[in-house]
Formats: sequence, structure tokens, C-alpha cells
Amino acid sequence: MMRAARLLVALSARSVALVEDVVTLPQLRVLVIVASRGPLHLGAVAQGLDVHLSNATRACDRLVAAGLLDRRDDPADRRHLLLELTVAGRDLVERVMGHRRAAIAEVLARMPAHEREALAPVLRSFAAAGGEVPEPAAWALGWTTSD
Repeated sequence: MMRAARLLVALSARSVALVEDVVTLPQLRVLVIVASRGPLHLGAVAQGLDVHLSNATRACDRLVAAGLLDRRDDPADRRHLLLELTVAGRDLVERVMGHRRAAIAEVLARMPAHEREALAPVLRSFAAAGGEVPEPAAWALGWTTSD
């Protein structure tokens, strides 16, 4: 089990390495949270990161300055700001997730088909037990929900 976990961490690390000269890992986490959950208030980003609001504010300020995140008034409540990915931010997240998806697909392709099919429901159960986003929302993270 730990060998599989190490492999998944290594595949993730390789995809993050593609953008380490552009964003830090916490900043990438902000971008992925916003990409997966849609326009968000700063409080939701802080909650998603499990950090204090001031830490989330600093990360978001840097991402806005880098042109990866946009901050605008919430049309439903002008007392709040909404955070949304810019085109460059979405491209960055898609590049990281695309690389990760391709690396995982390459490993899966080397597995016998019957083992690959048996793995899918186990991984769904594992993800659900860990509180991962449900499959209908997974598309926004760059994951396919079939196969």
C-alpha cells in the first residue's frame, strides 16, 4: 500500500515541478480549489486550505498580481469579493492536471485490464472515505470520471 502511495506522490510531484518556477505549492492549491469549486469567496479558499484568512489573503494577492487569479465584486453581495481563475490560471491548472492524468494513465495502461477494472471501485471508495470531491465535480480538477 505504501509503495502505491509513494508512486502517486511521485507522479503528483512531477506534475507540480512543471510550474514550480511560476507558483508555490500552496498557491497551486489555491488555484486548484478555485478551479474545482468555481468562483469562491476568500473565506471558502481559506477553509479549503485549512489556513487562517490572512494566509489565504496573502496567497490570493500574489496570484492576482501574477495574473493567475481575478478578484471581483460578488454580484449577489457587493460586500464580498469573488475569486476566479484567469485564462492564464486555468491554463496552468490544466497543464499540471493534464500531465498528472497522462502519467497515471501510462501506469494504468501497464496493468492487466482485469486488475485495472477491479482498482476503480476500490479507489472511488478510498477517495470517498478520505473526503475527496464526488465524481460529478471531478471534471473540474482535470480528472476523467470514466474508465
